Amino acid sequence: MNFRAFDLNLLRVLDAMLSLRNTTRVGETVGLSQPAVSSALRRLRDILGDPLFVREGNLLVPTGFALSLQVPVRAALESLEHALSGGGSFDPSRSQRSFVIGASDYFHEMLMPQLADLLTRNAPNMRLKMLPAATASFPAMLAAERFDVVLSISIDPPVWIEKQRAFQATNMVVARQDHPMLRGLTWGSVLPLDLFCGLPHVIFSVTDDFSHFEDAALERIGRSRNVRFTMPGYYGVGRVAAQSDLIGVLPARFALSVADKLGLVAYRLPFEMPLIDMYLYWRKRDMSNREHEWLRGLIIDLLKPLDEVSFPVTAEEFGARPAWTRSPKDQASSTRRLGSEISPLK
Repeated sequence: MNFRAFDLNLLRVLDAMLSLRNTTRVGETVGLSQPAVSSALRRLRDILGDPLFVREGNLLVPTGFALSLQVPVRAALESLEHALSGGGSFDPSRSQRSFVIGASDYFHEMLMPQLADLLTRNAPNMRLKMLPAATASFPAMLAAERFDVVLSISIDPPVWIEKQRAFQATNMVVARQDHPMLRGLTWGSVLPLDLFCGLPHVIFSVTDDFSHFEDAALERIGRSRNVRFTMPGYYGVGRVAAQSDLIGVLPARFALSVADKLGLVAYRLPFEMPLIDMYLYWRKRDMSNREHEWLRGLIIDLLKPLDEVSFPVTAEEFGARPAWTRSPKDQASSTRRLGSEISPLK
């Protein structure tokens, strides 16, 4: 191959094609018509002496040789982009990049308001879209470039995915105000195990299973619970619990954040559970992309206060419980008194 005569624009087409596997979408990404993309692929086949992509039904499937080029081609393009930009510092105020974050609705409440505020002030032309991300399928969504980053529980990802721990968290039980079976319990107290197992539950789940982390913990002590409903979002769990006699389990700080809005009372779990690890995932080839790196750093920084190893849930956070859960005497109590009465979550 005569590299001096090689058109480097063909690498942009190959890179996009390896990610998107669709000539129309590749054309939209690189700014070419669909016929122009097909023409570029024919030129690449002639130059490289390989079919590169073969049709299987409605799909264009890369050959083994084409797949072997994916990482080095992407790295070469990023290196060239970095060199041509002068390798200077990244100015977020000039970025017009659009990013897609895959995450559950936990992050609607606990991340997006702060992130939106910071981007509006520091990167006013950057755009963000958040979409639901299922743990089992998000690697495929990253591969197809449908997501740029994902926030999810810990998994062992493919070798081409990087991950960084964002925080570790605990869970709490929530129920509606004046639940007929819980009237003798106070905000922040431990829900008795027999009540936890006997009352009907609504749980967060995006799979076909009527189970979540708590069920594995219960199994270890020879118990089970009565799961009746599942919801694909945490806010939905809270809404159902707030308007029925079902109880739910929510991440602790999420529960404390939405309790006032939904009219919920929060209780501690009656059994030990390991901390839940939450990670940020992204494609390894985006590691040195400056816009990508900047956004990842911003997300990690905003999520640090949610880490219950470094920042346990405090008595003060319990003290900020909704006014309707406190008697007039409680409301007159100081934060110092609350601190002596309620210990942080373990």
